[in-house]
Formats: sequence, structure tokens, C-alpha cells
Amino acid sequence: MRRCTWLLAMLLAPGLTAQVPGDSGAAPGSPPNEAEARQLRAEVRERWKAHVRSTLGLSDDQTAKLEATEGRFEAQRQPIRAQQRDINQTLAAELSAGAPNQDRVKQLIGARQENQLKLQQMNRAEDREMQGYLTPVQRARYQEERRRFQERVAELVRHRREQQRPVRPPAPPRPTPRRRGRP
Repeated sequence: MRRCTWLLAMLLAPGLTAQVPGDSGAAPGSPPNEAEARQLRAEVRERWKAHVRSTLGLSDDQTAKLEATEGRFEAQRQPIRAQQRDINQTLAAELSAGAPNQDRVKQLIGARQENQLKLQQMNRAEDREMQGYLTPVQRARYQEERRRFQERVAELVRHRREQQRPVRPPAPPRPTPRRRGRP
């Protein structure tokens, strides 16, 4: 159990380290205990840092530079991700309408693609900065660890959403009409 907790904390580190209050993805109406959330983020941040340091074989200097780079770029990603969530929710609502507004859908798709491009550009800029202090092997390992982390977070988010969906009771069976014989 302790190993599972450590692994979960390690996997959630980058996403939790830069989260701002109100951006946790928690369901509205269920405010988290802020002190507890801050404590968890701090623990996760430290475990992620230790994991990356040992996995990549980083020096103290490399660790400090990597932490600074991650923090700076994650702070830039936060508002774009929040905007992306808003766009996706608005688009889903528009598409579920009886007659979606074609122009509005087109506008939302364009905004979503623009945000995706911004995030890709940030990832490239972050990688260029890391080239200055990580070896190619370290960068490749870092990218792999981060990819695994992102996949795991996406899986956890999907699982959490599935658990939060209200369970609808099954519809009562319809009575079958009786056929009458021919007169």
C-alpha cells in the first residue's frame, strides 16, 4: 500500500506542483481542504523531484535548473489549460444542443486548435531550454517519464469522471402490447 501511495504521488507531481487553487478539476460544490491540498502538492513535488533526479542521474545544479524550468513553463501552461477546459465544456454543451450553432462550433474548434498549438510551442521552448543543461539521454528519459505521467493522469481523470457521473436507475420495462387474434 505504501508503495502504491508513493507511486501515485510520484505520478501526480508535475500536475499538482503547479496547480492553482480552484484549478484542481474538483467537482463544483466540493471545496478541498486548502491546507491539506497544499501539503499534498508539496509532498508530491518533493517526490517527483527525487524521482526525476534519480531516474536521470541529475547533479544538484541540473536538478535546480530543471525545477526552475518546469515551474516557469507550467505557470505559463496553467491559464491555457484552464481556457482549454472552458472551450471543451462550451463545445460539448453546444454540440449537445438540439440544433448546434455552426458558426459557434467553428469558432470553438479554432480556439481549441490555437490553444493546442500554443501548448506544443511551449513544450518545444521548454525542451530547447533543457538542452542547455541536460544531456540528450537525460532529456529523452525526462520526456518518457513525463509522457508516462501524463498518460497516468489522463487515466485517473477518466476514472474519476466515471465515478462522479450520476448513476441512472434502469428504465422500467415497457409493457409489450398483446396481439389480438384475427376476428
